[in-house]
Amino acid sequence: MSTRLEYITQKRRGRKKIYPTIKYPNIPPYYNDLYVSTVIGDRLDLLAHQYYGDVDLWWVISIANPDIIRRDSLFLGEGLEIRIPSNIQQIILDFEQLNK
Repeated sequence: MSTRLEYITQKRRGRKKIYPTIKYPNIPPYYNDLYVSTVIGDRLDLLAHQYYGDVDLWWVISIANPDIIRRDSLFLGEGLEIRIPSNIQQIILDFEQLNK
Protein backbone atom coordinates (compact mmCIF):
# COMPACT_ATOMS: atom_id res chain seq x y z
CA MET A 1 0.00 0.00 0.00
CA SER A 2 1.63 3.23 -1.10
CA THR A 3 -0.70 5.67 0.61
CA ARG A 4 -4.22 5.78 1.95
CA LEU A 5 -4.82 8.88 -0.19
CA GLU A 6 -4.81 6.84 -3.39
CA TYR A 7 -8.39 5.99 -2.43
CA ILE A 8 -9.42 9.62 -2.73
CA THR A 9 -10.48 10.25 -6.29
CA GLN A 10 -11.82 13.65 -7.13
CA LYS A 11 -15.05 13.87 -9.04
CA ARG A 12 -16.37 17.01 -10.59
CA ARG A 13 -19.91 18.19 -10.66
CA GLY A 14 -19.73 21.35 -12.69
CA ARG A 15 -17.13 23.52 -10.99
CA LYS A 16 -17.49 21.76 -7.67
CA LYS A 17 -14.97 19.09 -6.60
CA ILE A 18 -16.38 16.12 -4.70
CA TYR A 19 -14.26 13.79 -2.56
CA PRO A 20 -15.47 10.41 -1.28
CA THR A 21 -15.23 9.55 2.39
CA ILE A 22 -12.43 7.18 3.36
CA LYS A 23 -13.59 4.29 5.54
CA TYR A 24 -11.32 2.95 8.27
CA PRO A 25 -11.46 -0.57 9.71
CA ASN A 26 -12.16 -1.35 13.32
CA ILE A 27 -8.85 -2.21 15.01
CA PRO A 28 -9.59 -4.39 18.04
CA PRO A 29 -6.84 -5.20 20.55
CA TYR A 30 -4.62 -8.12 19.57
CA TYR A 31 -2.47 -10.18 21.91
CA ASN A 32 0.77 -9.09 20.19
CA ASP A 33 0.06 -5.34 20.32
CA LEU A 34 2.68 -3.11 21.89
CA TYR A 35 1.89 -0.49 24.48
CA VAL A 36 4.21 2.49 24.73
CA SER A 37 4.33 5.64 26.83
CA THR A 38 4.89 8.80 24.85
CA VAL A 39 7.69 11.25 25.53
CA ILE A 40 8.19 14.87 24.53
CA GLY A 41 8.60 15.09 20.76
CA ASP A 42 6.66 11.94 19.86
CA ARG A 43 4.50 12.22 16.76
CA LEU A 44 2.22 9.71 15.08
CA ASP A 45 4.19 9.71 11.84
CA LEU A 46 7.50 9.14 13.65
CA LEU A 47 6.04 6.26 15.65
CA ALA A 48 4.62 4.74 12.46
CA HIS A 49 8.07 4.95 10.89
CA GLN A 50 9.68 3.41 13.98
CA TYR A 51 7.26 0.48 14.28
CA TYR A 52 6.06 -0.06 10.68
CA GLY A 53 8.81 1.48 8.57
CA ASP A 54 6.27 3.76 6.86
CA VAL A 55 5.28 7.27 8.00
CA ASP A 56 2.04 7.04 5.99
CA LEU A 57 0.66 4.45 8.41
CA TRP A 58 0.25 6.99 11.23
CA TRP A 59 -3.52 6.66 10.86
CA VAL A 60 -3.36 3.05 12.14
CA ILE A 61 -2.06 4.22 15.52
CA SER A 62 -4.58 7.06 15.58
CA ILE A 63 -7.56 4.80 14.81
CA ALA A 64 -6.40 2.21 17.38
CA ASN A 65 -6.41 4.85 20.15
CA PRO A 66 -9.62 6.86 19.62
CA ASP A 67 -10.08 7.98 23.23
CA ILE A 68 -6.44 8.94 23.73
CA ILE A 69 -5.22 10.61 20.54
CA ARG A 70 -6.64 13.83 19.12
CA ARG A 71 -7.80 13.45 15.52
CA ASP A 72 -6.59 16.89 14.43
CA SER A 73 -2.85 16.60 15.09
CA LEU A 74 0.14 14.31 14.55
CA PHE A 75 1.66 15.52 17.82
CA LEU A 76 1.23 13.54 21.01
CA GLY A 77 1.28 14.75 24.57
CA GLU A 78 3.83 13.43 27.02
CA GLY A 79 2.94 10.43 29.20
CA LEU A 80 0.14 8.94 27.10
CA GLU A 81 -0.05 5.15 27.03
CA ILE A 82 -0.94 4.21 23.47
CA ARG A 83 -1.41 0.93 21.66
CA ILE A 84 0.67 0.11 18.58
CA PRO A 85 -1.24 -2.58 16.65
CA SER A 86 0.93 -5.50 15.59
CA ASN A 87 -1.27 -7.09 12.92
CA ILE A 88 -0.56 -4.34 10.37
CA GLN A 89 -0.95 -6.55 7.27
CA GLN A 90 -4.50 -7.51 8.24
CA ILE A 91 -5.37 -3.89 9.03
CA ILE A 92 -4.15 -2.80 5.59
CA LEU A 93 -6.11 -5.59 3.89
CA ASP A 94 -9.26 -4.59 5.80
CA PHE A 95 -8.70 -0.95 4.82
CA GLU A 96 -8.32 -1.83 1.15
CA GLN A 97 -11.46 -4.02 1.22
CA LEU A 98 -13.52 -1.20 2.77
CA ASN A 99 -12.37 1.33 0.18
CA LYS A 100 -12.61 -0.63 -3.08
